[in-house]
Amino acid sequence: MKRFVCPRCRADVYFDNTVCVSCGRQLGYVPDRFEMAALDPQTQAWHTAESDGPAHLPCENRQYGACNWLRPAASSDPRCVACQHNHTIPDLSVPANVANWRKIELAKRYLFYSLMRWRLPIPTRSDEPEKGLAFDFLSDVVKQDGTVQPVMTGHDTGLITLNIAEADDAERENRRTAMGEPYRTLLGHFRHEVGHYYWDRLVRDGGKVERARQLFGDETVNYGEALKRHYENGPPPDWQDSFISSYATAHPWEDFAETWAHYIHMVDALETAKAFGINVRPAPVAGPKDAAAVDFDPYFVADAQTLVHAWVPLTVAINSVNRSMGQPDLYPFVLSPPVVAKLQFIDALIHS
Repeated sequence: MKRFVCPRCRADVYFDNTVCVSCGRQLGYVPDRFEMAALDPQTQAWHTAESDGPAHLPCENRQYGACNWLRPAASSDPRCVACQHNHTIPDLSVPANVANWRKIELAKRYLFYSLMRWRLPIPTRSDEPEKGLAFDFLSDVVKQDGTVQPVMTGHDTGLITLNIAEADDAERENRRTAMGEPYRTLLGHFRHEVGHYYWDRLVRDGGKVERARQLFGDETVNYGEALKRHYENGPPPDWQDSFISSYATAHPWEDFAETWAHYIHMVDALETAKAFGINVRPAPVAGPKDAAAVDFDPYFVADAQTLVHAWVPLTVAINSVNRSMGQPDLYPFVLSPPVVAKLQFIDALIHS
């Protein structure tokens, strides 16, 4: 992700900041410019570093502390471009729901940052009623007999469902352990589930199914039975030779979605490293010319191998920092040649 600054005082601010802690100005994110704007208390106008653009207003969800994005003042929709995709939101009369929803919306905005950086199609259900991208944020239903009807995270023809309990740290930790997914995060969910959406849109509808089958396998195998086998038997012992995660072994669709999510993880983290000037030298004896500097825009490099070349030394360094603090590796994944080939497919798909 880019490095953001307050346009008023040039202090560093975070992507989700609503106030600059340095100068006290109200802040809002302008998604079509990928930069922050500050509110002028005199004129009540939002100004970016270059204030010659159209006027903006806050998204209506700012009142709940759930969104810091701005929308064009001329828009008839009171929601920002990300919140326009909300199909169902939780009951906000329940305080816990509000807290969880705020976390969910932040993760969703990180997702939309990436989708918009690539200018990928993000039609709403108003644009495309049958297959526009939309989100249901739901909670488990307690029936009259006391039994619980759980909400399952998933994707169906553009509609992504997320159980808001995933935003609760303790509950998510329980699910991580129960499902054997140690790196289960809200942002990971969003990036994974939107991968299913783009498989439909870019692979199936884009005429890329045969090439995808060569890399990920035959997606026509029974999905329900494949998942059942995965949860009963687990992944094959040599799964790291060909897959980015154990869950990717469950079905070709899941392999694609896991690889898609991982690709976004890599690109966005590399952009963050670039924004903060982080350069890593792969080996102690390497000279300056061998340094793995992120001196390119990761969002617009149409070559996964270039990304991997910069990514691997960065993750070794980050893992070393974690180990020095007694923490587990932040990045325990293996990028085998088959996985890199899959990442290259995702890269070509996005840049086409």
